[in-house]
Amino acid sequence: MAKSVADQLVEMLVNAGVKRIYAVTGDSLNNVNDAVRREGSIQWIHVRHEEAGAYAAGAEAQLNGFACCAGSSGPGHVHLINGLYDANRSGAAVIAIASTISSFEYGTAYFQETNTIKLFDDCSVYNQVATTPKQFPRMMQGAIQAALNQKGVAVIALPGDLTGVDAEESSTAMQLFNPVAEIKPSAADLDQLAALVARHHKITIFCGIGAADAHDEVVAFSQKLNAPVGYSFRAKMDLQYDNPNEIGMTGLLGLPAAYNSMHESDLLILLGTDFPYTQFMPTDCQIVQIEIRPERIGRRAKVSMGLCGSVKDTLKALLPMIGQKKDDSFLKAQLRVYDEVKKKMQTYVDDRGKKGNIHPEFVASLVNELAANDAIFTVDTGMSCVWGSRYIQATGKRKMLGSFNHGSMANAMPQAIGAALACPGRQVIALCGDGGLSMLLGDLATITQYKLPVKIVVFNNRSLGMVKLEMEVAGIPDWQTDMFDPDFALVAQAMGMKGITASDPDDVKQALKEAFMYKGPALVNIMTDPNALAMPPKVEFEQVKGMTLSMAKMMLNGRMDEVLDTVKSNYKHLKDLI
Repeated sequence: MAKSVADQLVEMLVNAGVKRIYAVTGDSLNNVNDAVRREGSIQWIHVRHEEAGAYAAGAEAQLNGFACCAGSSGPGHVHLINGLYDANRSGAAVIAIASTISSFEYGTAYFQETNTIKLFDDCSVYNQVATTPKQFPRMMQGAIQAALNQKGVAVIALPGDLTGVDAEESSTAMQLFNPVAEIKPSAADLDQLAALVARHHKITIFCGIGAADAHDEVVAFSQKLNAPVGYSFRAKMDLQYDNPNEIGMTGLLGLPAAYNSMHESDLLILLGTDFPYTQFMPTDCQIVQIEIRPERIGRRAKVSMGLCGSVKDTLKALLPMIGQKKDDSFLKAQLRVYDEVKKKMQTYVDDRGKKGNIHPEFVASLVNELAANDAIFTVDTGMSCVWGSRYIQATGKRKMLGSFNHGSMANAMPQAIGAALACPGRQVIALCGDGGLSMLLGDLATITQYKLPVKIVVFNNRSLGMVKLEMEVAGIPDWQTDMFDPDFALVAQAMGMKGITASDPDDVKQALKEAFMYKGPALVNIMTDPNALAMPPKVEFEQVKGMTLSMAKMMLNGRMDEVLDTVKSNYKHLKDLI
């Protein structure tokens, strides 16, 4: 039997290290499905929704380096889009197979026809359509190389009729090339940076995901400078642990310590970060940015010096050039601020809430306490992100995935599918909001079908909590943010997994223990306080004014009970503002 294009596709995926394809099979994708079955070494993961498959592939790629998902013509393509946007913006090397209608139907407005070039162009680093056997292997090789080396999504579209024809071998290289280069600034730039550092005494370092592989270098650099180290959410698991100078996060999910340190500095050094929130960046100090992609330099802050290089290579070259600073008064002052912040955070944990309105900080703290030392966490966008960012602590072995750049709902559960398949034997915990879980609820069945021991913790506040907060601080009474939810524990049981509901603070620890110790998939539905607020590191007067206006409007509309519940739930925040 001659090798078909579908066989050639599968062979190339195997050679590239792909272990599984997340997809819903159908019509134009069926030849690929059959080639996977016959080849035998790649697992076909039958997700219930292609978006979930794209999220799962993105998670696997972030953990293991490369992954694959697929969607068949028309709706299958469109369903992939959101998960692929997330993967591409997360720098996840994903190959997406978009099988299309037969080539002879192109341009006829045929049933399920989509223009894949237009459709995927904004969420990919490579996007092509192969229409002949001679084209295909070279395009496929180009797609794999682009995904791996540009760190993003590569889309290969191929007509259903092409997958069944005889393959042709390529005259160009087919092996995998993923070289690692040493990238650091020029000697002149390093000299200039060393001189700049020597002239300043109040220095703060802020790290992004680009510093993830440079933990030891960052710590050594901060100790030589007596500089506090802040970090973005994506970098937390890689920079927080064994770091005596760490002062936490800033930004919408962050805490006051890093914000304060950055604004009290006379020199801020940004390492491998494309942190998007300009309003949290200082404007009255010198800022240096070290970034491997120089087009990013200066687009988030008023940078006075920009250097191109990987954080690890740059710091290795820079460290011998700088002397040990003696004055540590600035560092000690910022660490004292951080200690006070952590004490206040503990008051939110100690106040556990009440029956039916459990405080989410208490829940997240227990998850942190009970989770494995090398657990992989996935967090839904919204309030689950807040609690995960503030209360899940790094160990040097833990990982945390989320929709950090794309900011989509519904990511945590499908990302947990990819994480569980990518890292069998490691504990995978999804911190889900009730809104996010509801969106892709059907893929709980995928978890059960493949016997994945995923633990899902639902922060069930019966609302779109982050949206509610956004409306309130803008002075708008929240409206249409309430959720009517099914009993998620019963839904989990119907799907074939263990389901537990905790409505009383006294029951939460036992419920989590029971779920985490269970050998199969488990869901814990925790009834959290819908009025719990997540205040940013610096509360502006306009936000306070907006919240006050919102509460007044709610009272005038007869929603006094909700106003009182919000005040009671957040007296700690309000006390800090007075």
